[in-house]
Amino acid sequence: MKISLRHLRCALAVTRHGNITQAAEHLNVSQPAVSAALSELEGHLGQVLFIRQRGQGVTLTPFGRLAMDKAQQIVAGVHELERLADHDDTLSGELMLACFEDLAPYCLPQLLRGLKERHPAIEVTIREYGFDQIGKQLSNGSLDAALSYDLGLPDGVQSTVLCELSAHALLPAEHPLASHREVSLRQLCDYPLVLTEQAYSWQHFLDLFRFHGLQPQNFSKTYSFELQRGLVANGFGVAVAYTRPFGDHSYDGRPLAIRPIAEPLPLQRIVLAQSRARSHSPLVNALWEQARQWFGESPGFGWHP
Repeated sequence: MKISLRHLRCALAVTRHGNITQAAEHLNVSQPAVSAALSELEGHLGQVLFIRQRGQGVTLTPFGRLAMDKAQQIVAGVHELERLADHDDTLSGELMLACFEDLAPYCLPQLLRGLKERHPAIEVTIREYGFDQIGKQLSNGSLDAALSYDLGLPDGVQSTVLCELSAHALLPAEHPLASHREVSLRQLCDYPLVLTEQAYSWQHFLDLFRFHGLQPQNFSKTYSFELQRGLVANGFGVAVAYTRPFGDHSYDGRPLAIRPIAEPLPLQRIVLAQSRARSHSPLVNALWEQARQWFGESPGFGWHP
């Protein structure tokens, strides 16, 4: 057999890290050794797996994506065989997990702690991305799974719903609308609207207004959810959000008023997304079980599993 597990593990490491040098560091081998393994593998297969871009790492070719999906299945099968030989049912291996950057601080630490307690031999590498990057990395095979809102996910991705969130209004604590039990989108249009600038996010919230025939005339954008909350708490405008962290205060300690939206709005879903080619991975299944338990038991965000 010309293709060895060394070839496959080197190629999979480069796929995960998008960079030959970082893959070599992860594998504790030299960069020339990884480069040689890639060249040998491409020679055996007779096709190019990676496009090398100077200063920008590497990306998979269409054939490379197919080949790495198959390589992932082979390496996972070898791990299962090793566990049979050792008479050990301990689940082990490396899991490359991305999380939408605004969700990561609130859900990942406790979720991963529970996963570590249940499966201590699983090594999780975390990546924090915006919606556009999550879709891109899932498509090119760099990720095993991603925790995100159900926004901007590409075709060929399988997603499982973990919970559904209702939209709510973010207001300064002393805002005139804070005395209301609920507020309407029409009322919010009378005030500056603070949006988050991540791909798909600000368009989604403006679409909520447009669906009800409304067009906010005065809005600004900021990149992070916490800066959005901080600007609202300090009187720079109002906002609409789905995520509600523990404690209705901004980072600087100023209080926020959270009120339901009067109009019927679609719920937003938090999902565990993965490539269909990796949908039967034992590691991803373990992550799914832990995520389902955590979201089911966590009331802190006002989530509705």
